[in-house]
This record gives sequence, C-alpha cells and structure tokens, in this order.
Amino acid sequence: MTIQRYQTNYKILEKSALQPWQQIPPAIAGDCMNRSQGMAARIKPASSGMTLTGQARTVFVMVGDNSAIHVAISMALPGEVLVIDARAHVDTAIWGGIMTRAAVHKGIAGVVIDGAVRDVAEIIELGFPVFCAGAVPAGPSKGFGGIIDGSVSCGGASVSSGDIILGDDDGVVVVPLLRQAALLAAAQEKLSNEQAINAETARGIMPSEHMGLPEPEVIN
Repeated sequence: MTIQRYQTNYKILEKSALQPWQQIPPAIAGDCMNRSQGMAARIKPASSGMTLTGQARTVFVMVGDNSAIHVAISMALPGEVLVIDARAHVDTAIWGGIMTRAAVHKGIAGVVIDGAVRDVAEIIELGFPVFCAGAVPAGPSKGFGGIIDGSVSCGGASVSSGDIILGDDDGVVVVPLLRQAALLAAAQEKLSNEQAINAETARGIMPSEHMGLPEPEVIN
C-alpha cells in the first residue's frame, strides 16, 4: 500500500492566538465542550509533567507500521502536534528515539499516539512531549502505508489537522479549530470562576454552597 495525503487548507494560527491556550488545562477545555472531545484514559504522557499545546497534524497508520509517520515528520511545521491513529495497538512501538530526535530538529511541539512507543528514557531525557497508550520494546515495520491529514480517531476523539491539542498529566483534549475562538473565551471564564471558588474555599466557604445542593435527608 502507498502513503497518501489529503489536500488541506486549514488555518494556521499565529503564536499570539495559540499562546492563551497554554494557560487552559485540558479538563477546563473539555468541560466547556460539554465534557466531550477528551481522549480515552489510555492516552497518557510518557512522563509526569509533560504538557502540550499546538495544532494537530494527523496521521493514520496500519497496525505496527510507522512509514507514514516518518513522512509526516518531514512535512510538519514548527509548533505542530502529530496526532497518530495507530488503532490502539500496544504490542508494537511505532515511535522511538530516532523519530523523537527528528521531531525535535523540526521543531514539532509533541506527539499523541493511540498506540505504543519505545525508548522512553531517551524521550524523557530529550524533554519531548509524548502522549501514548503504552510502551513496548518491539519495533515497527515499514511499507504498508498510511494517510496524512485525514480525519482520525485518536483515543476515541475525532481529530482533524488544524485542531488544537491540549495535553497534561490528566490526558489529552481536542479543541475543534472552527470553534476555538468561542471556546477560548468560555474556557477563560470557567477558569476564572474556578479560581474564585478556590479563593472562597480558602476562606471556609465550601464549593457545595455554590451548587444549590439540598440538605441531606435524615434517615432514622
């Protein structure tokens, strides 16, 4: 099979438009999308403390094959996040140290893989944000092909090239590009509201008092 690429013309956001998203936790963004667009719990950072903010560049691969990912690395723009649908297969690593070094050289912001990686210690040493479903030493094959810039499902979330990817210790959330401006305003407001609630908690006013919850029924 061949490596294919969809022709796309998604808007590339200026750094000034992406920067505010760096202050928005994925959990807040997900709440503002009716708790949708969050990837499954299996997608976690390779090491605690990794964070991720950037526009997606999508890749679909055949199970255990990473040839299309190598091509996507060579095409990716600085600051982009590779989002890879590897069919949640975790018995073959499709990302490792060689690819990480190439991605760092290209200025790629990070990678999200619904699949497995290897060379985790090297990835951590390089400080490159990798979010994945697992780690395994078994390496990949090449030559079965894949698709770049098509819509993919990663961790159960729909992702298109250009969407905003947010990642932290909780996991990954996808912000659709066409909704990003309105969602950013909503997320900033929610973050401000939560900070106000936390300030009141510090003064002894419990969060339950803001929720309109009834007094518990007494059972004799």
